[in-house]
Amino acid sequence: MQLIDGKHIALTIQHELALEVQRRVAAGKHRPHLAAVLVGNDGGSVTYVNAKVAACERIGYRSTLIRLEDTVTEAALLEQVQRLNENAEIDGFIVQLPLPKHIDAQKVIEAIDPRKDVDGFHPVNVGRMALNLPCFLPATPYGILQLLERCQIKTTGKHCVVIGRSHIVGSPVSMLLARNAEPGNCTVTLCHSRTQNLAEITRTADIIVAALGIPHFLKADMVKEGAVVIDVGTTRVAAPETKSGFRLHGDVDFVNVAPKCSWITPVPGGVGPMTITGLLQNTLLAAQWK
Repeated sequence: MQLIDGKHIALTIQHELALEVQRRVAAGKHRPHLAAVLVGNDGGSVTYVNAKVAACERIGYRSTLIRLEDTVTEAALLEQVQRLNENAEIDGFIVQLPLPKHIDAQKVIEAIDPRKDVDGFHPVNVGRMALNLPCFLPATPYGILQLLERCQIKTTGKHCVVIGRSHIVGSPVSMLLARNAEPGNCTVTLCHSRTQNLAEITRTADIIVAALGIPHFLKADMVKEGAVVIDVGTTRVAAPETKSGFRLHGDVDFVNVAPKCSWITPVPGGVGPMTITGLLQNTLLAAQWK
């Protein structure tokens, strides 16, 4: 069993991005500029956005953080999105999810200029991804592809089972792993809450992507010997004995599943750091396209 060290791979890619920023600046071009809109004080969202700001500073990007109260109206948030669309100094921006229940998240996503949609959630980018055209890939699936590529894990001809069909991870990663590319060229089975005989299906998988948000859902008896397991889950579970007051639990029963795997991502330190890295890569791409 080998660990897929997402933290190390993310830092390696971020170092490469920092060198590219230095080259851009030396050539008289502007530093990539990423903005983030954070609504409310959701603990996970605050931690994630702060990590994005720190990563920007580390590699030489400009960054802007806009914080709004969770009582902000949908109309006011849409006005903020429009201001960012029109701000020529900003290459890309995100509106951190989840949003308060009184705001239609899809309406906000569709209001973002696709040329600045570095989260890769706008229907234009999703459609271009489905057609294998140049676009911003959703950051987490993009990060998963790079983990596979950097670890030289071959995917062509493999059976990949994706558990979870969210628009953020499950559905896009299933499309990306089925495309005619490497990583890609998988035979993909997309499973979800209505899938019957799930364990029978996962036991046939060469690669499993667990992205459903249920801690320790994937058990050892659901995984065949030698499988590659990518754990996307990051559920906060109360842990009073820790400084933060919680622990992150993945969707995989890591202790019992890991011995059966050829490769597996840990939680934390697996997919999570690569999500931020994918966002940074999209921001550089936005700057280059502009």
